[in-house]
Amino acid sequence: MSPSSLRGNAIALGLLGVAVLLAFGLGRFPVGPADLARLVWAGLSGQPSGLSPQIEAVIWNIRGPRVVAALLCGAALAVAGTAFQGLFRNPLVSPDILGASSGAALGAVVGIYFSLGLFAIQLAAFTGGLVAVGAVYAIGSTIRRGDPVLVLVLTGVVVGSLLGAGIGLVKYWADPYNQLPAMTFWLLGSLAGTAKPDLAPLLGPVLLGTAVLVALRWRMNVMSLPEEEARALGLNTGPLRIAIVTAATLVTAASVAAAGIIGWVGLVVPHLARFLVGPDFGKLLPTAALLGGGYLLIIDTLARTAAPVETPLGILTAVIGTPFFIWLLASARGGWS
Repeated sequence: MSPSSLRGNAIALGLLGVAVLLAFGLGRFPVGPADLARLVWAGLSGQPSGLSPQIEAVIWNIRGPRVVAALLCGAALAVAGTAFQGLFRNPLVSPDILGASSGAALGAVVGIYFSLGLFAIQLAAFTGGLVAVGAVYAIGSTIRRGDPVLVLVLTGVVVGSLLGAGIGLVKYWADPYNQLPAMTFWLLGSLAGTAKPDLAPLLGPVLLGTAVLVALRWRMNVMSLPEEEARALGLNTGPLRIAIVTAATLVTAASVAAAGIIGWVGLVVPHLARFLVGPDFGKLLPTAALLGGGYLLIIDTLARTAAPVETPLGILTAVIGTPFFIWLLASARGGWS
């Protein structure tokens, strides 16, 4: 591993460690690092921690599931954004711009409207995200005039607007006293209601989709080349593109189904990871996952501690992500690769 990769991974791990300590330690019941260490040792050894049952309940039953969910959702969105940007060779592409988040949100809102279970909502979110990305890519491929990258981004914006209209229509039909508030707060993004039973439906799709993308990392390096060059190197681009889109949409849909729409993570974090370790997907995907998990965990800690009333995650990621992305654009002197 090169020195730059070691430095990049060390920075990502450091950010993740700080984020975990802050997430467990800050809140209405502050918990210091020494007490956290005692709780972890008690959990591993089976010995009593000596701390109050109230603190133990806060750490294991409230903050613990929320920390794990934030790490998984942040890693999922960052990995999906990295895969989409490499696949479409476009630094402006993200799960949000390609319509994956909006499609998954529409599927999940429809699931909430029909009072489906969590697994059915996740399946509806995955189907909606996959259909949205497929529609964007198909429409963008049929338009031959103009810059294909610009056409793809504009197509994503248009399809996203249409899906937004669909979400608005479902909200208009929803029960204004029960379903509509649930949909509204869920669409703004939040991990406030995360409990231990919610982790398994999130963990499985995120691990599966991420494992597929990591297994395809060397082929994704070739896919970042122009189409003709990738085929000349013996790559069957059609099935590979479908596999990458399916895996990236799966992890996006799982995140959206668990936490609602959280924008900017899949756009900003891949650029930061690329600055740290370069464009090789073998190094880029793990670093993006670490950075994404740490980033969203810090955002979630801010959301629940910065104000008396918890702030939706989607608002904070937009407020922080917009100026950060402008700074990234201004400081990118040598191209995105």
